[in-house]
Amino acid sequence: MIYITKDGETLDYICWIIYGTTKGNVEKVLENNPHLANQPVVFPAGIKIELPQTEENTNQQKIKMWQ
Repeated sequence: MIYITKDGETLDYICWIIYGTTKGNVEKVLENNPHLANQPVVFPAGIKIELPQTEENTNQQKIKMWQ
């Protein structure tokens, strides 16, 4: 999945939103996106990030507050 950042987001926040946890996921995302090492900690808008599929992610149900 490709994720495009919004101004002010951080990698750990994106991992928490997408995967439900940062445990191990920040590292996996960084391995797949070496270009992120050149970015500031707080991302500007428009950076493309390839988010790898994880086993936890495929088995996890997302909770929606509003339908």
